[in-house]
Amino acid sequence: MKPDMLMIHYGELSTKGDNKKAFVTALLHNVRVALKPFGLESKGDRDHIYVYLGGADPTPVISRLKEVSGIQRISIVMKVEPKMELIQEATLSLLQEEAGAKSFKIDVKRVDKRFPLDSYGIACAVADYVLEHGDYEVDLHEPECKVKLTLRPEGCYISCHDELGLGGYPLGMIGKVTMLLSGGIDSPVAAFSLIRRGIRVECLHFASPPYTSAAVIDKLKDILAALNVYQNDIKLQVLPFTKLQDAIYANVPEPYCITIMRRMMIRLAVAMAKKNRALAVATGESIGQVASQTLESMGVIEEVADSFPILRPLCVEDKLSIIEKSKRIGTYDISIRPYEDCCTIFKPRRPKTKPKLEECLEYEKRFDYQRLIDECLEGVTTICFSGGQEVLSEGENHAELPQ
Repeated sequence: MKPDMLMIHYGELSTKGDNKKAFVTALLHNVRVALKPFGLESKGDRDHIYVYLGGADPTPVISRLKEVSGIQRISIVMKVEPKMELIQEATLSLLQEEAGAKSFKIDVKRVDKRFPLDSYGIACAVADYVLEHGDYEVDLHEPECKVKLTLRPEGCYISCHDELGLGGYPLGMIGKVTMLLSGGIDSPVAAFSLIRRGIRVECLHFASPPYTSAAVIDKLKDILAALNVYQNDIKLQVLPFTKLQDAIYANVPEPYCITIMRRMMIRLAVAMAKKNRALAVATGESIGQVASQTLESMGVIEEVADSFPILRPLCVEDKLSIIEKSKRIGTYDISIRPYEDCCTIFKPRRPKTKPKLEECLEYEKRFDYQRLIDECLEGVTTICFSGGQEVLSEGENHAELPQ
């Protein structure tokens, strides 16, 4: 017997109580979007989503579903009528298709309490049938095949293969944030971490031509295409940052340049987030990784946000784990392309790791940064990616960057 459906398990969604219906509805919508290329039907209830295979190979379907946030596990199942003889025959058939498996264990979840036997009785009856009709043995501790029986009013679902999903929450359920995207290793992983938690991201990049290359924009487009696997539509807004960056380096002592630059970036990001109705700004910062990411620096930099939320999904991650995740989501090889962004091109020799707020305020009085911020906001260009393809670009500023 071939498996006839996939059973999607909710995981964290099961803790949502009265809000669970909204989360399940959102997840079912996202599953259906993911399944469009396969032409498969699906339906959901309070406990599971069911995908009807109709004879299709489950492998590519599972691979796609594993990229949908909000799915905890995916089971490959056969469904039979809740009759003991049918359950026994289907279980034996499933085991016979498991090449090399000689030991098994039966786990039973008896949702339908009207079934005449309890869970233990069902497990014993099925195991006895398998032992009588096949060359198998029971192993309760380390079975080569664990068979799961779920008895519900509409039928018995039989499975022995589970695949882990992304977990988290359905995309879009937790709102939208403005994600600072540099093109390095960290920020794409931070964006993925937010998407996995059900947060929709819109990205923001600071461009500094002629100091940075137009190839950075191409690099960012490839990152967006990679992230489209997890969020089908992503917008990237590019701000011209050169004049403001030049003013910083002309008026601020070198050790404080990065701190002041990051303060300006947060001011701009908060303005863009409010304009786009995002609920927070997010960064790829990890505590202690560079000078601007010490706790002292973060506090001074975040002061300009004026209580607007700043999210740091990677704040306690080490670099090796971030690299591992970037490889897993397909952004690592893109991120390591040798094109620098505006944060690294003017990296000071001795950056201030414990900046003082009063000194930052004094240095910022030396130039009219608000006028320059307004110019940055007026020069924004937009790039949109959907399904791994660029679908819309507004403005030509990024196209003028020198190669």
